[in-house]
Amino acid sequence: MSVPRHLTRRETVAGAALLALSAASGPAAAQAGEAVGVVYAAGPDGARGRGLADVLVSNGREVVRTDAEGRYRLPLDGDGIVFVIKPAGHALPCDADNIPRFSYVHQPGGSPKGLGLRYRGLDPTGPLPAAIDFGLTRVEEPDAFDVVLFTDPQPESPVELGHVRDTAVARVLGTGVAFGITTGDVLFDDLSFYARSNRIVGRIGVPWFHIGGNHDLNFEAPDARHSRETWKRVFGAPTYAFHHGRALFVMLDNVRWLGGGSDKGGGAYEGRIGERSLAFLANLLEQTPRDRLVVLAMHIPLHTDTAPNDPRNTTVDREALLALLKGRKVLSLAGHTHTTEHHYLAEDHHHHVLTAVSGSWWSGPATRTGIPSADSRDGTPNGFHVLSITGTDYTTRYRSAQGEPDEGMRIALESQLRGGAPEVLRDYRPMQTLRSPVPQEALAATDLVVNVFDGGPRTQVAYRIDDGPSQPMSRTRRPDPFVAELFARYPETKKPWVKAEPSSHIWVARLPADIAPGGHRITVDVRDEYGRPLRSAMVLEVG
Repeated sequence: MSVPRHLTRRETVAGAALLALSAASGPAAAQAGEAVGVVYAAGPDGARGRGLADVLVSNGREVVRTDAEGRYRLPLDGDGIVFVIKPAGHALPCDADNIPRFSYVHQPGGSPKGLGLRYRGLDPTGPLPAAIDFGLTRVEEPDAFDVVLFTDPQPESPVELGHVRDTAVARVLGTGVAFGITTGDVLFDDLSFYARSNRIVGRIGVPWFHIGGNHDLNFEAPDARHSRETWKRVFGAPTYAFHHGRALFVMLDNVRWLGGGSDKGGGAYEGRIGERSLAFLANLLEQTPRDRLVVLAMHIPLHTDTAPNDPRNTTVDREALLALLKGRKVLSLAGHTHTTEHHYLAEDHHHHVLTAVSGSWWSGPATRTGIPSADSRDGTPNGFHVLSITGTDYTTRYRSAQGEPDEGMRIALESQLRGGAPEVLRDYRPMQTLRSPVPQEALAATDLVVNVFDGGPRTQVAYRIDDGPSQPMSRTRRPDPFVAELFARYPETKKPWVKAEPSSHIWVARLPADIAPGGHRITVDVRDEYGRPLRSAMVLEVG
């Protein structure tokens, strides 16, 4: 179904006439320090129809509802952004690359010339328009829908942007999802790639919403104020929201740039939502029924096993956010760490750190396609997730960007012989026979290691040998032996900072010492975070 194109600046300013004519029954012309406008029904050809009542509009802090004629007014003193919060059953206008156009960035002087930005920021917008209007198209919008979740595609070069195209994007084509989300690090510092990246992802053919990551910043900015100049030009408001079905999606920019002169060290940024965005969320929730599912998307996690106390890897004002969300059903999504994690921050708050599209930053040996294996540092193959929502219920499902669609785990054997130094027996694919049988005397020192790629604290894992009894496995925070050996075996193929890190989704069991010589089937049964079954197997030879 077609959606209206985004209004040109001339058309936006022209909306002042309609606003002035309706002064007797609603908001009049803008006063100093405020924005006014109309949210209206747009026809398939972009034709302007009646005003839409009860649509939320925000300046990034205050949230107001349009009146019976679709009119609103908001404080806007100096630089600022005004955006419409799409209601359920309506579509936003999208550009040729399916980027939703929902905001107006007001920056009269444009990006300050003295910043010396490497990548182009905003051109001067001039005086505040007499009216900032938004057109929405009425569409059928069922309560059951799927959303593709990307994080950290992070291409550092044109070649790596091609890897994004030929893996994750290729896997999503034709899947019939409602829309997509990328939770940051769309690029890897070189912001000149946005146009090509948007062209590639836009070919999926659905609206695609974005949040900025730390690698999407303008690093020349001395502080957070102007660190999203290029982002605002390309995508619009860095923090915003929209409704779809019975869910409220809130897109939070929680990367706070501290500037090149920061005494924090390292990357000179931290995870912080900030007072203004917290106020926006509080005002938005006041206008949202409590029986709605709230889906938050951000770049830096609220919590991570990887570095739980590092402000560059967690959100320092998390507690203030959790307090606002108390008593609501919440799914929050993040990326950044290039690991896959599930956390439960409150009774009804599930925090999901998503698998990176780039895995280990496009590291690892190239496959026959010329694309790096890109296994994440916690052992998960590079990939993405699909969020399925029905009403206010949801599930997520991991998808490998390069493997089989039902591939959900890796089974390996690890020997602790040779003076205690781990040795991985080098054949991992389910249902294949190990190249060399395991000596019977080594069984008591051999661990069965299972990486359930999207596993978490609610996942249950058990194994059995042949037709024997099912035996539980223990969740153990440790590196994946497969990816540890992969990086050690091919050091020249990885980025210098990449190494195997302790994984939150590894299960371990010591093999019985009395397995008879010969061939045996090891079956692994999993119940994932949502109670869904998953099964895989391998063949064990005992010599």
